Amino acid sequence: MEKTTKNGIHRIRQEGGKTIAWAEESGVKVLEKDGYYFKDLAKTGELLPYENWRLSDEERAADLAGRLSIEEIAGLMLYSPHQAVPPMPGGPFQGTFDGKTYLESGKEPYAISDQQKEFLEDEHIRHILLTNVESPEISAKWSNELQKRAETLPYGIPINLSSDPRNGAKDSGAEFKSGGSEISKWPEGVGFAACFDPEVAGQFAKDASREYRALGITTALGPQIDLCTEPRWMRFVDTLGEEVEMSKKLTKAYCDGMQTTEGEADGWGKDSVNTMVKHWPGGGTGEAGRDAHYAFGQFAVYPTGNFEEHLKPFTEAAFHLDGPTDCASAVMPYYTVSYGVDKKNGKNVGNSYSEYLIKDLLRGKYEFKGIVCTDWGITQDPEKTIEGFGSRCYGVQDMTEAERCLLAITNGVDQFGGNSESGPIVEAYKIGCEKYGEKAMRERMELSAKRLLINIFHCGLFEDPYLDPEESAKIVGCEEFCRHGYEAQQKSIVLLKNSAKRAPEGQKGVLPLKKGLKVYIPERKIGPSKAFFRIDLPAKTEDPLPDGLPSKYGTRVASPEEADVALVFIESPACNPYSTEDLANGGNGYLPITLQYRPYTAKKAREVSIAGGDFRENFTNRSYLGKTNTVYNEADLDNILECRRAMGDKPVIVCATVNNPMVMHEFEAEADAIVAEFGVSRAAVLDVVFGGYNPTGRLPIQMPKDMDAVEEQSEDRALDMETYIDSEGHNYDYGYGMNYEGVLPAWKK
Repeated sequence: MEKTTKNGIHRIRQEGGKTIAWAEESGVKVLEKDGYYFKDLAKTGELLPYENWRLSDEERAADLAGRLSIEEIAGLMLYSPHQAVPPMPGGPFQGTFDGKTYLESGKEPYAISDQQKEFLEDEHIRHILLTNVESPEISAKWSNELQKRAETLPYGIPINLSSDPRNGAKDSGAEFKSGGSEISKWPEGVGFAACFDPEVAGQFAKDASREYRALGITTALGPQIDLCTEPRWMRFVDTLGEEVEMSKKLTKAYCDGMQTTEGEADGWGKDSVNTMVKHWPGGGTGEAGRDAHYAFGQFAVYPTGNFEEHLKPFTEAAFHLDGPTDCASAVMPYYTVSYGVDKKNGKNVGNSYSEYLIKDLLRGKYEFKGIVCTDWGITQDPEKTIEGFGSRCYGVQDMTEAERCLLAITNGVDQFGGNSESGPIVEAYKIGCEKYGEKAMRERMELSAKRLLINIFHCGLFEDPYLDPEESAKIVGCEEFCRHGYEAQQKSIVLLKNSAKRAPEGQKGVLPLKKGLKVYIPERKIGPSKAFFRIDLPAKTEDPLPDGLPSKYGTRVASPEEADVALVFIESPACNPYSTEDLANGGNGYLPITLQYRPYTAKKAREVSIAGGDFRENFTNRSYLGKTNTVYNEADLDNILECRRAMGDKPVIVCATVNNPMVMHEFEAEADAIVAEFGVSRAAVLDVVFGGYNPTGRLPIQMPKDMDAVEEQSEDRALDMETYIDSEGHNYDYGYGMNYEGVLPAWKK
């Protein structure tokens, strides 16, 4: 046995028992029983079952759930809005300290805000969503401050911090760097699919779980395992691809790696991070690619009746893991209305409000026993306009917020994302008592409390929730994890084209480029656009390599005339799918989502949409047939064509950030080489271009022949597009890729 005290945290390490830790200022005492020590979190002077780490997590959670008031259970059922540490003035996630902004307050960056104190103490919230943090050390200190305060409150229930995916490398610079100040950087979700190697996703999960725990995070809001069968969907790049068998393998590797603590019989312990797989029953089938964050994109459709395939990453992977934890801890339904799926009740409502999808399928047929947590902000009243961000109580807008909560709870939902007020859940309980009886409602609420508490017990937080900030700084972004991430970035990059036309002597293609060349890199021009929150953004110009071209590769020059080679960085086309101007001019507001750069007129769209029916619209046909749309970044294509003209017989290399499949015929013939990447650093791309890594990645998607092919494919069907065949006869289909020697061998399942 070893007793230590550091930074006001007492810790007892027990041979043959659990390590326990508590804060001096929390007032927690320690109980000794049978030669072991236990925390007296309830401050009763006796060892209660939930305080006894010798009992199972299920027994402890059931005991504590039975002790909680309805108000305390309601607090457990809330998931906080996004929290930034510290919350900077002018940022999207605000906070005050004694009524002052962070900069005015003079507080430490890890101080707890007024709002955080309120939702901990008054609303009984214990699940908090973390976004930006100043540094790993600050995050660890903030986590400790939260846990100290929670330990002073009734029953001492620890904080379960969560995070959306935070290891994406897209914004990384041109130089590979590692160190303790930044988290390791990896490809985006579909980039893991491009590796065609589940072990890469597994390694990421193992490394990320260590980093998450060092930051205080014990729940990952992911992986996103929707089958991305609709190529226009804005969340395409976050998924694990559209091929179901590969998606299942990646899902298992990800969840097992995140949740498993090596050496523990049941897999749960100090390195475990709960996974919340999303989005049940699959969000990748939005009609015409529109997204359900917005009411104009609320409908998921299944034109070929392929609903069952979209369940498989959940039912055949996430719910049946190969590792000892057995099943993903939690599931998040998507915002969507899964149109026409509910044959039992015939109701088209948001997924969390669907008795058929949650109670009958998820809880019933597939026997999911973990947490069901709604996506963020579904219970609030809808906004007046269909374009407003936050109008997501789809199909239940005539109910009160409390009635919506009760409907979701009776379906089997345990938790409400983005809600910080317990009042509606308490009111839902009261309505439920009148409708179902107090005994039944108390049992139902306790069941959710038990599920929620089990995940906190799984990660060992009741015994030791405290971090050593110095140790956290060493773990997060350590050299080993950064190296693993960088190797994964390289492995995910796909070489689509490597023409021999301008290849140096002795090479089969123009790549790799020789180091030391003079390189011209045009700036990117992006027109006025809509941000994620539907805010208007002005036009801008950006440098693809703001840190410059590292000298180990070559010299950047100001014009094509000076250059030996042009390197053109582009992103896949992006556009606005809904126009208030069109609506004001007598249209229905709906525009085609285009995957080509030049203006697109939808000549093969549906004459009548499959889905429709919103209380703010006096029509149900959302068709955009015959309408034209333009993209924000059309100038990316101009850059390629202008470089081709200016470079003459010198090579033009295109490096494409692929957020969605692209129509390639507009520029492919003008490029000597095309490198596709899925959210990696510029350094990893430059390695492929200049010979630092012979590419191994394959397309985890299909590249469409044209926009007609996009319109003719079905939102619910994988790999059903007519694909593009380039000027050298290569088919840009799923599994295609090249290395410096030529086309990779055909991919086989």
